[in-house]
Amino acid sequence: MSDSAGADLLRYDLMLRKALRSVLRQTLEIAAERGLPGSHHLFITFRTQAEGVEVADYLLARYPEEMTIVLQHEFWGLEVQDAGFSVTLSFSNRHERLVIPFSAVTAFADPSVHFGLQFDKVSGVDATADANEDGEESTAEDAVQGPDEETEETSDAEARRESDNNVVTLDRFRKREG
Repeated sequence: MSDSAGADLLRYDLMLRKALRSVLRQTLEIAAERGLPGSHHLFITFRTQAEGVEVADYLLARYPEEMTIVLQHEFWGLEVQDAGFSVTLSFSNRHERLVIPFSAVTAFADPSVHFGLQFDKVSGVDATADANEDGEESTAEDAVQGPDEETEETSDAEARRESDNNVVTLDRFRKREG
């Protein structure tokens, strides 16, 4: 089909976004069922102001735009649904429940195997297409950022160094408008 209406049906960029987010969902499902094996640990960065995100007010004040959590040894009640996940983590010896829609996630990394994905907002997405709940498309980019500050498990510098090695890059396949 060569008409522009047919081209709209084959939104490979949106299909890839959905497929890449399923990597995070499947990883979390395994972690919820069996825990994280060996030295695996997950960095998940998300937009704290995104629709559907639930975090304690003091954490929102500390991380008004974006927050990175680490799932490694101490996490409880990890539950995965189609649209997102929830987990209880300890912040300064205080247990807090977080609810995070997959559409809020901006980066995912497992530094133990040098794997990472970053999802960036791209403007100009057709709202009727398979876009995020807030109308933004996500695509894989060149690098995954580590956490903004040192955690008990891994330092910022170590996370960035480890996660920069094997990041899936799909920019060359994305149609450029110009």
